[in-house]
Amino acid sequence: MPDPESADRYEHVPTASVYDTFAETATQLTGLYTRLSDTAATPAERERWWQKVLELRDTKWSVPAHDRAQLIAHIQQWEDLLTRYRAAGG
Repeated sequence: MPDPESADRYEHVPTASVYDTFAETATQLTGLYTRLSDTAATPAERERWWQKVLELRDTKWSVPAHDRAQLIAHIQQWEDLLTRYRAAGG
């Protein structure tokens, strides 16, 4: 569920800057998934992480650059994932 306080941090931010944050967050998560794929112990695990890279790419392409609500929702979701992976040592 999106955090309303987190969404408020974009209240006075231009949409172009929100999109830049969206793109940068996607890039960070792509890098993490790519590293996890590259260091996977099995071919199945490698493929699972690589599929996440592709899903993320497709999601990034599908979100309209002017749709602030979707951009912010994805930023929040991806930041949460990055935080969890990093906390777990990923």
